[in-house]
Amino acid sequence: MTQHTRAKSEVFTPSGQIQFGVFFQGVNSGTIWKAPESGSQTDFESFRRIAQTAERGLFAAFFLGEGLRLREHLGRPHALDVVGRPDAQTMLAALASVTTNIGLVATQNTTYNDPADLAHRLASLDLVSGGRAAWNIVTTDNAWTGANFRRGGYLDHADRYKHAEAFVETAKRIWDSWETPDGPARRVVHHGQHYTVDVTPRLPRSAQYRPVLFQAGDSPEGRNFAARQADVIFSAHPKFDDAVEFRKDLVERSVAAGRGANAVQIMPASEFILAPTAAEAAEKKAWVRSLQIGPQQAIAYLEQFWGRELSSYDPDGPLPEIDPVVEETSETRGSGFHGAKARQLADQWRAEAKDKGLSIRQFVTSKTARIDSTFTGSYTAVADHLAEYARVGAVDGFNISPWLIPTGLDDIVNHLVPELQERGVYPTDYRGSTLREHLGLETPVRTADEAAAAVRA
Repeated sequence: MTQHTRAKSEVFTPSGQIQFGVFFQGVNSGTIWKAPESGSQTDFESFRRIAQTAERGLFAAFFLGEGLRLREHLGRPHALDVVGRPDAQTMLAALASVTTNIGLVATQNTTYNDPADLAHRLASLDLVSGGRAAWNIVTTDNAWTGANFRRGGYLDHADRYKHAEAFVETAKRIWDSWETPDGPARRVVHHGQHYTVDVTPRLPRSAQYRPVLFQAGDSPEGRNFAARQADVIFSAHPKFDDAVEFRKDLVERSVAAGRGANAVQIMPASEFILAPTAAEAAEKKAWVRSLQIGPQQAIAYLEQFWGRELSSYDPDGPLPEIDPVVEETSETRGSGFHGAKARQLADQWRAEAKDKGLSIRQFVTSKTARIDSTFTGSYTAVADHLAEYARVGAVDGFNISPWLIPTGLDDIVNHLVPELQERGVYPTDYRGSTLREHLGLETPVRTADEAAAAVRA
């Protein structure tokens, strides 16, 4: 691998290209799992099939979601969702043996890991994969999730990014402690608010120097964290105008953090529903939505906010006239429900559904249909649309959530990718052997002394 650095430009320069990643989710309601076409969410064969299809389509990365505890429904594990996920690094190590080029991204939580141990495990994945590992950095602070761990919910919400930054910088110091690729490694010592580390790294650098860092926080604090630490941000802004504004904001934050305007790449979450014609795509979309939100799912969705059984209500009838039994929903119900003002929301929703003439099922579909993240249309029309993203540099790529496992990428790889290649906005081969090379990221060369000086907490 050629180590290189670039001058830190304050002016963003579009690459004119986009790339794809695939997001194999954890707990979620967007994946169709009851249709005959649906495969297992836990069998290795499903992961292998998706990863190899993505690699055939020259996807930059295979991205694994993580859930540290199953979402609950009325006090029980949710029975109408895709649930569970094998350990990310175990699964990705297995996938490294049946793939050659695609990056392998593990979602790992800073709150319930230890930096020296996680840095070692990620370095191991990076070595066995030939420099294809990445870490999607996430934080958690609630005691419900923490009940699975000896520390419980020990981290205050206000401290989650302060803790995460110290954690990430400590991991970076461990990876950066080799002054030369062949060693020796320097001892790494960190004394912080939440933990103390005293470790001498056991593994040498990988072919890409260290794992690529992804991050998905969208609050101002999360964006600043990404601007300082991330190589790629997994954003929630796929719509064109919104993506352009997000890029502008992130460039400003990256420059303010002392990094270049092109330092952090952006890959928003997305869903693709494609067909040869617009009419066929619209028909397919209706089929997908009918299976994502069936009658049972529609009732269960409202039950998460109402906090009570609503099975006696007709999914094709009006919203319940009774009030929720909870004032505010808890984290046990998942991030999409956490913190909602249930009674206030019920009043708003009943008025909205009545005004629009929507049944329970129609209303829930309108609230959960990924309107902002779905690209629907013919292969040619969607390719033309994505080419415009590439032209202005609105994003660097899209992280695709397949709505069907394990065949949900087939249309994209077989039809959309060739259309994008014809327009000159999608790779025709992998750029090298490492994920950092695929993404066009510069090598983060810094000495152990520079790494030690970068620690913030």
